[in-house]
Amino acid sequence: MVNMVLQRILKAPKQSFFLLGPRGSGKSTWLRATFPDAYVFDLLSEEVYQRLLANPGLFANEVRAVSTDRWIVVDEVQRLPNLLNEVHRFIEEKRLRFVLCGSSARKLKRADVNLLAGRALHRSMHPFVPEEIGARFVPEEALRYGLLPIVWDSTAKEETLAAYARLYLKEEIQSEALVRNLSGFARFLPLAALAHGQTINVTNIAREAGVARTTVAGYLDILEETLLCFRLPAYEAKLRVRERKLPKWYWCDPGIVRAMKRAKGDLVAEEKGALFEGMVAQLLRAYKDYRGICDQMYYWAPAGQPKTEVDFLLLQESGIIAIEAKSGSTFHEGWCRGLRAVAKLKGLRRRIIVYPRGPVLRTKDGIDVFPFQHFTDLLAGTLCTTLDTGL
Repeated sequence: MVNMVLQRILKAPKQSFFLLGPRGSGKSTWLRATFPDAYVFDLLSEEVYQRLLANPGLFANEVRAVSTDRWIVVDEVQRLPNLLNEVHRFIEEKRLRFVLCGSSARKLKRADVNLLAGRALHRSMHPFVPEEIGARFVPEEALRYGLLPIVWDSTAKEETLAAYARLYLKEEIQSEALVRNLSGFARFLPLAALAHGQTINVTNIAREAGVARTTVAGYLDILEETLLCFRLPAYEAKLRVRERKLPKWYWCDPGIVRAMKRAKGDLVAEEKGALFEGMVAQLLRAYKDYRGICDQMYYWAPAGQPKTEVDFLLLQESGIIAIEAKSGSTFHEGWCRGLRAVAKLKGLRRRIIVYPRGPVLRTKDGIDVFPFQHFTDLLAGTLCTTLDTGL
């Protein structure tokens, strides 16, 4: 293992908060660095979990002994969501501050538990972003192995990714009894990985996986609620064209995509486009949560025109930024098709193409073409402040 703890850009709020993120995204490491003196309930510890499961009142007894100036961390809180009732009471009565950490929103959403009614804020932990890695960030390595800290910090990245996929099935799915048909879910995972960066055809996946269509819909919800995947909704631009309505599907990390579809070795040309687009999607999503670069994210595409699309629309109070991700090495005019099709969108302030490497360019009609590193530097400086600067 590489002995290095990188500085994360997530900032802790001053009051109690939920911290959610996929397994291996570095939540526990960040918590130890940010709250070194916190009182910790680690529910991944089987001893702690079994003790509080058998006698939930012990949680309240321990919390009462904690001084009011000390933070309390409950790690993997979704394993015992009923503890949130006691958390609520102690926030109200003793003004104690809690960090409620987890790798799954599923049980919290579905157990009808007390989500603290606004008394706790919500924060997300994502895989690394280039700003956190600095000079050691290599785009090609990120596409091949991903940016999960647990993988990035490993000297055997491919093996760690394979182990991560097995651990997900064992600890998130099997041990939490999220699905009845584990073999069907295992068949479904590589098919869902192949859908990375696409609108999902549930019927086709169901047929290939040998399970019911409704089952696949439930499986997709599980991936989203265990924070490995997210849906990007379609934007209705109303440009006198009929637009696609289905959301696009993304995994939170290119390394996980490859692990789930059991891809090994060097990247092949056919997978680079989706992986690069997905890396840009996740980067924007992370900066939306960390820095508030936009209020909402969408994609846009007219129905019946598969070659015309805008990968990302970032909606802000000041306007809209349209972004297209291209994995090619040399700019050509065909890359601008979608951005030109959406040029008359009301509120559009800027159009950007992001590609892996090359010079910074600008087309005659004002489309900026940025290499990935330049784009990440813009994000690190907060993209929303650059709308009118011409950078």
